[in-house]
Amino acid sequence: MNKNAIKGIFQLSVLKSGLVSVLILLCLPKFAMAVGELKVEKAERTGMSSERLKRITQMANRHIDQGNYPGMVTMVARNGRVVHLEAVGKMGLVDSRPMQTDTLFRIYSMTKPVTAIAAMMLYEEGKFGLDDPVYKYIPELKDLKVWADGEEVPAETPMTMRQLFIHTAGLTYGFTPDNPVDIAYNEQNVLNTKDSDEFIEKVSALPLRFQPGKRYHYSVSVDVLGVAIERMSGLSLTDFFESRLFAPLGMKDTFFNVPEDKLDRFAGDHFFDAKTGKVLPVPAEKQRDFSNNGMFSGGGGLVSTASDYMRFCQMVLNGGEYNGVRLLSPKTVEYLSLNHLTPEVRANGANDYPALALHKGQSMGLGFGVVTDPAYMPATSSKGEISWSGAAGTKFWIDPKEQLIAIALVQLYQAPWPLRYDMKAATYQAIIKLSD
Repeated sequence: MNKNAIKGIFQLSVLKSGLVSVLILLCLPKFAMAVGELKVEKAERTGMSSERLKRITQMANRHIDQGNYPGMVTMVARNGRVVHLEAVGKMGLVDSRPMQTDTLFRIYSMTKPVTAIAAMMLYEEGKFGLDDPVYKYIPELKDLKVWADGEEVPAETPMTMRQLFIHTAGLTYGFTPDNPVDIAYNEQNVLNTKDSDEFIEKVSALPLRFQPGKRYHYSVSVDVLGVAIERMSGLSLTDFFESRLFAPLGMKDTFFNVPEDKLDRFAGDHFFDAKTGKVLPVPAEKQRDFSNNGMFSGGGGLVSTASDYMRFCQMVLNGGEYNGVRLLSPKTVEYLSLNHLTPEVRANGANDYPALALHKGQSMGLGFGVVTDPAYMPATSSKGEISWSGAAGTKFWIDPKEQLIAIALVQLYQAPWPLRYDMKAATYQAIIKLSD
């Protein structure tokens, strides 16, 4: 596997889960998490079983004993109370230190929901409309061409801000080996640029894969949304996130660039080699830099911890508020959590990279995957879940119906094991009293 392919895979995430229920999101949980270190409380206070929650740890240890992952951190909260936080295994194949609950993980596309929430904060301030053309904020993306039948033709309509959230803008990721546009994305190394201006310069010079609004196709569109945030706010994405989200939420361990004094908490980087069937460390020269970034990738650039990401999730589950700090209106959270793909566009999904396919029971909200019919999902689910995954195997979901949040963090690209489904089974079986 070449360097660009590995780096590209690191940008990729697997979409799974959730449509947030309109009525439930208007109701805030009964409890709020305290600022600072998150305390694990007795599960029975939330309608879960402490004994049955041990099956999450057993599941994690089983994967580690089988050599599937070097280490793992899992976390569950219900009704605003953390009921499970566990670190098992070691930091990596070349780092035998025990895994810690405050270990830093590359969360890749779990960055996307953060970018979506940030953008909706600007939406609430009247900075943009969802159906505004993107070129209004990024002029370089005006008069784009579309690759069709072996030639470039004019786009029938401009891409819109809404389309960036739901991956219908006509952009791609560069993972289809025989498609001319994807090949061009790799040749231009679109995912690896020195800053957002160079990124937009490269994207604007290439044709779209599809006419805007016609197909769902997972892509760099949330990276483009991140650039729009920069242009509208006048701040770099890292400064906007820090001042408007991370500091208010108490997220002290989430960054685009990891501070030098925290690098020793970074988990090891690994990939699954399908040819040998082995889990291997990513060679140092092929690892993505998380200490000197100038391009702050809204689609996949963040590093975080389980506790930090739990704070973000709890804010969303609370309808935009966390510990007295309101980032969004409950009505905005309700709206972004709806299914924003029309049946025609949803049925016309064009992902020819299998890991990116939407399941039959899911669709897209504004920045989150949404479950429309849990009966068609591969594991126990609730109608109303929202979720996202990351290229290195990380996963979270938010279940408003059960007032539940779950997070699983690992560092393994191209893993063939269904960790996200194992985590769901182990989490939901611990519920002994359904929410009212």
